[in-house]
Amino acid sequence: MDKQEIKNRIEKLKKEINHHRYLYHVLDKHEISDAALDSLKNELFRLEMDNPEFITPDSPTQRVGGEPLDRFVKVQHSVQMISLFDAFSRDDIFAWEKRLKRIKSIPFEYFAELKLDGLAMSLRYEKNIFKIGATRGDGMVGEDVTQNLKTIESIPLELRVPNENELREIGLSGFQIKKVVQTIKNGTIEVRGEAIMNKKVFDELNKRYKKEGKPVLANSRNGAAGSIRQLNPALAAERKLDFYVYELVTDFGFERHEQKLQLAHLLGFRVLRQIKFCRSLKEVFNFYEKWLQKRNELPFEIDGVVVKVNNLKLWPILGHVGKGPRFMMAYKFPAEQVTSKVEDVVWQVGRTGTLTPIAVLIPVRVGGVTVSHATLHNMDEIFRLGIKIGDTVILERAGDVIPKVIQVLPNLRTGREKEIQVPKKCHVCGGGIERLKNEVAYRCINKNCFAVTLRNLSHWTSRGAMDIEGLGPKIVEQLVKEGLVSDIADFYSLTAGDLKPLERFAEKSSENLIKAIANKKEIPLVKFIIGLGIRHVGEETALLLVKQFLIFNSQFSNNFQFPISQFLKYFLNLKKEDLENIPDIGPVVAESLFEWFRNEKNVEILNKLQKNGVALKVERKSKKQALEGKKFVLTGSLNSLTRNEAKAKIRELGGEMSSAVSSKTDYVIVGDNPGSKYDKAKKLGIEILNEDKFQKLITHNS
Repeated sequence: MDKQEIKNRIEKLKKEINHHRYLYHVLDKHEISDAALDSLKNELFRLEMDNPEFITPDSPTQRVGGEPLDRFVKVQHSVQMISLFDAFSRDDIFAWEKRLKRIKSIPFEYFAELKLDGLAMSLRYEKNIFKIGATRGDGMVGEDVTQNLKTIESIPLELRVPNENELREIGLSGFQIKKVVQTIKNGTIEVRGEAIMNKKVFDELNKRYKKEGKPVLANSRNGAAGSIRQLNPALAAERKLDFYVYELVTDFGFERHEQKLQLAHLLGFRVLRQIKFCRSLKEVFNFYEKWLQKRNELPFEIDGVVVKVNNLKLWPILGHVGKGPRFMMAYKFPAEQVTSKVEDVVWQVGRTGTLTPIAVLIPVRVGGVTVSHATLHNMDEIFRLGIKIGDTVILERAGDVIPKVIQVLPNLRTGREKEIQVPKKCHVCGGGIERLKNEVAYRCINKNCFAVTLRNLSHWTSRGAMDIEGLGPKIVEQLVKEGLVSDIADFYSLTAGDLKPLERFAEKSSENLIKAIANKKEIPLVKFIIGLGIRHVGEETALLLVKQFLIFNSQFSNNFQFPISQFLKYFLNLKKEDLENIPDIGPVVAESLFEWFRNEKNVEILNKLQKNGVALKVERKSKKQALEGKKFVLTGSLNSLTRNEAKAKIRELGGEMSSAVSSKTDYVIVGDNPGSKYDKAKKLGIEILNEDKFQKLITHNS
């Protein structure tokens, strides 16, 4: 063939392959076998490899971009990718409609769709060709994952151009038809949808991974997210994801939401067949109940129904509030529950020596995850449940929450069940067990317990404390077993020569770890206090102690460094009543602090840290900050940033965080699913900030 014939053949192959892709991935139809389609793809691939000048971005061979990426590029969304408010009952849905009718007192019609459990994506097409695919990110800025999305067969690389009759059938007029066709060919079209992994692919991959000794996928959603949000498109292709469109962002002046989905289907996208126009909430409830019962028959995971006001002209009138739109709601299915049997109860030793009972279960799948353990918290919870070894129990898992035992089924007992007993000795070190005074917990009283030592050491190196790169729990355990580390001060006397003989350590990795430890020898005081792992002392208490330390050392200038001995001397001079007088520190925390600093072993470790070159530092703000003296309480989950990020921003601006709402609270920040703190704030008349108002407050004062 000459060049022109080759070019023509390539174009015909592309057209034929795309035709069968549309039939198979959008219409679920077959005209030829998979083997025959693969043969066509192979021919196209060979022709393009021999004639690379004819390769175009819309070719089916370009679905897998060859080289892994170094990083993801940020993408600004043209329209914010919104989150939805959740409803968990009919009462919630009725209340939603009532709120809508306060804005517009008319009968509402709805459109109901299944809520897929995957990863939300935005796809942008320019002049008919797929250009950019991005994750939701923070709603305004996502990550460019175009190359990974090109591996999904149900995402067209080139949009299909519907004919005039098809567009008339979905209710478009002459002007709209012309606008749609012109925009497809010469403009920009953006769609939103969900990337998912179906159940069959998930099960097949896990079987293969298990056989190959690879880590199995936790659930199909994590499988989809892990596929999209990694840098090698070849790995993404292996996951065989699907993509379903739920929104057409480009505005064509449609009247009804269902028209958007109809056009998306004509453009070559997969759209769920399980959708329904509903004239009233009664029909919404019927749709919901139907798929609640039939969800296991579906080829993919769902966690509820999305209900939308069908009349698009009402959307701008109803508007948004907080994180999401008023005109749609996620009507979630009840928390998934399953039954299993308690085969045994084991006791886990925490970093303070506290014992936690863990139920060992017959493995069972709940909420998309296979579980074989569940915490029983403490003996009081065991007595409350009336649970015994051998009992059949009901497990519940809602969203990503850890499964919990919520009920025992005593009628299924055989008489061979056993009472759960607190062990007389620690199973790790053989030390004695005692119940803590005025508490429900039991604790190993051996201060040298290996489990306690290991958890204390891992806590010191963790992200919340020193954040020493390369020093995770497994490496810490290895160092302890080799006798190289017995307390936190030992980390700072390690040398590369100590590490090189160990398994998993080469010359470079040994030097890197020693360098990472050395970089953390000057420690912010708040991180230092957190890292010590003092019972009842977390981040909030640590910040209070630092504040008090700064008041005592007011003579020091900004960003001062000081020895650990000065820190130790300060605490040794404090009486128990001095600690109790620190604002927001009660008698239990004061007792814990007082005892910790009078423990000879703890004092020895602090002195050893100083000897090994560790010093402390504090940053003192030189000018009054915008939120200084303001107390904040956070309730519910935020979408644009994590709770820790929100707290850090408030503190950066001089504000203080509190765990409880009181008359001294200045602001309560309310995220999704707020708790009782929200109700108390309203009752006390405290200013409430939704996420948007909070963002404006910190932006204005930054």
